[in-house]
Amino acid sequence: MSVDRQTQALLALVEADRAKKCDAILAEARARATALLDEAHADARGRIRAAFVEERARRDERVAAARANLQTRRRLALQRRAAALLAEGWRQLPDALTRRWQQPETRAEWVAGVVASARERLPRTGWRITYAPDWPAAERESLARELTAALGVAPDFVLDADARAGLRIAAGGNVIDGTLSGLTADRAEVGARLLQLLEEGGSAP
Repeated sequence: MSVDRQTQALLALVEADRAKKCDAILAEARARATALLDEAHADARGRIRAAFVEERARRDERVAAARANLQTRRRLALQRRAAALLAEGWRQLPDALTRRWQQPETRAEWVAGVVASARERLPRTGWRITYAPDWPAAERESLARELTAALGVAPDFVLDADARAGLRIAAGGNVIDGTLSGLTADRAEVGARLLQLLEEGGSAP
């Protein structure tokens, strides 16, 4: 083989080796570039997901704060409404109870309720019944006969000129106060019942 042909063969061999190495380098570079791109994409997706999670958390916090604020405002509005209703109820209650005392049918229910409570709680002797000025004598006399028969002893009836309505029964140091002032003395209990009735659209008992 001549020198030229040997030279050409060596050059071809060198070129083939160079091309092979270049291809390997390019393949490695492409693989690294692809890996870097994949890593960059994954990192970008992770950052986007993290940003979405953070934004959702901020949104949820804002929604929760808005709901809490709304609930507080609703609660305050309900409290103001209840206070206004209750104030109006307390304003109307004395006159409403007085009207019930002035009507024979509802007055009879009132008296019967107080007497029934007294029979359950008071001793059977020494009853002193204090009453409002406009309780008719005929009704008092009828009750006196009923109680005398039931208790064996006639009760004492005493006029209370300052009472607007109702009656109060005392015996043995205990009292069943069915006067207007006595019925409305427990403002917490009466207020709760009154508020319930007003919210239901009813009236004071």
